[in-house]
Amino acid sequence: MPERPTPGSPAPERLSAGETWRALYRYFRPHRWVVALGALCTLIGAATGLAQPLAAKALVDRLGSDDSIAGIILLLTALVVLGTAIESVGAYVLERTAESVVLAARRTLIGRLLRLRLPEVERTQPGDLMSRITSDTTLLRAVTTQSVVSAVAGGLTFVATIVMMGLMDAVLLGVTLGVIVLIGGVVALVMPKIARATERAQEAVGTISTALERAFGAFRTLKASGAEERETAAVQAAAREAWRHGVRSAKWQAAAWSSVGFAVQVSFLAVLGIGGARVASGAISVSTLVAFLLFLFYLIDPVSRLVEGVSQYQVGSAAIARIVRAERLETEDVAGPVPHAGPHTGRPTGRQGPAAVAFEDVTFRYRDALPYVHHGVSFAIPGPGMTAFVGPSGAGKTTVFGLLERFYDATGGRVLVDGRDVREWPLAELRSVIGYVEQDAPVLAGTLRENLLFGAPGASDAEIRDVLVRARLDTLVDRLPDGLETLVGHRGSQLSGGERQRVAIARALLRKPRLLLLDEATSQLDAVNELALRDVVAEVSREVTVLVVAHRLSTVTLADRIVVMDAGRVRASGTHEELVAGDPLYGELAATQFLATPA
Repeated sequence: MPERPTPGSPAPERLSAGETWRALYRYFRPHRWVVALGALCTLIGAATGLAQPLAAKALVDRLGSDDSIAGIILLLTALVVLGTAIESVGAYVLERTAESVVLAARRTLIGRLLRLRLPEVERTQPGDLMSRITSDTTLLRAVTTQSVVSAVAGGLTFVATIVMMGLMDAVLLGVTLGVIVLIGGVVALVMPKIARATERAQEAVGTISTALERAFGAFRTLKASGAEERETAAVQAAAREAWRHGVRSAKWQAAAWSSVGFAVQVSFLAVLGIGGARVASGAISVSTLVAFLLFLFYLIDPVSRLVEGVSQYQVGSAAIARIVRAERLETEDVAGPVPHAGPHTGRPTGRQGPAAVAFEDVTFRYRDALPYVHHGVSFAIPGPGMTAFVGPSGAGKTTVFGLLERFYDATGGRVLVDGRDVREWPLAELRSVIGYVEQDAPVLAGTLRENLLFGAPGASDAEIRDVLVRARLDTLVDRLPDGLETLVGHRGSQLSGGERQRVAIARALLRKPRLLLLDEATSQLDAVNELALRDVVAEVSREVTVLVVAHRLSTVTLADRIVVMDAGRVRASGTHEELVAGDPLYGELAATQFLATPA
């Protein structure tokens, strides 16, 4: 296992209303003119709706006379058809724009999350990061278009309807507004509850993703441990938590919507009673009361739009907060091509030959609250040749590789490659000269060819074949049904542990690195393949600087130099024979691990 702690997740940070609106406008801004077109179509459709009660009033007035009503019937029909058509166009424009907003947000998030610094990834659950790209961006689509348009169109239509109702009868308007204001206060109290419930539901969805990722990431261990029921219970508990908060959000949204319907019904009854009395007294005509009641029913749509817009904003603001928090995670600057890259392989064509490595009084800890892993580590490796790092578990051996790759930055001291502090190297250039084989030798889902080309996408078929022979993978490829195009399964599940290690080594060799880091890279190989790969590494080390973390005799004794680490310090260095004779800890390690008999 890597010699590092498992940090906890950070506490969620809430966004202010201003920060939420600025983030919302950032997504909305590139599409503002298209959204404006959709809003215009919505307003035109609303205007045709506003004309319908006036046409109905004229129709009622003509029913008491001998005038023809055919023209008014045609006008009403035209208004309904025209309004429906224009609103349909506006709805399509907004839906299409909403999908464009989601695409842009996902592209931005994907590009950013895959460039996160390793400590940020270790502090955040991977399932939660995935839910930011999937479910949170889906919620974003509503708030950036529908919410804005619904609120604007609903607000303008509401004002226009109120003005028309006021022109007809101020008394009935006062009755209507009194009821609406009363219910509106209730709705305003409900909206923040929708936002809180939605954000918690989204966090629970992230927990589900994390739990599933954990289970599928160790599926064989899960089954071998008989842990199906326990893991099922854990995932179901997260699902129940998401359900609980989702139901709570639905409850408050239902309360908001039912309040709108209740307000309209109460207003209708009040207007019908008071309006009937005013008709009886001769204050208004029957046609005016009919038109006013139609306006009242028409008021349902703009009020519903307003409530919909505000409720969608509350739902979307929770998603925006989670997306913004993901965007604030610290990333690495790996943009741009590798300087002096070759035209075919993508590998640098500048300085050649083995890289020199040095640590100068390096101290390091993973976080401020944690103890130091390195306490003044110093060594110099000129290259080429092989250097083995040995020591007890927790000595800081794997951390040496993490600092060289700049997965982490040293807390103190300097890490040098070719005499240059790694913090002064452009990251892309630094990593282009390094081949790295991790302890668990990960293999990605996809074909065998895709895995080999992962670090050197421009490598030729001849280079691939050469590496396959050197890594003893050629016989495997020959017997696979589809050769290099064979799918290796999730995390290389179709390959054995030794085959995965050989694929990882071949992948690193294909980069033609100047510095090769091998972290227990042959631990799962049988004796024959280990011996063969040992010879390959020995051959590579004649031209490349090779650093290995290893315990086996065949690897350690092959090294040109050995660095013994203990409790975050360099205890001794030398050849195998020198250290067996001169360092008690190394002698003890050699005895207990059957490296040699201590002198």
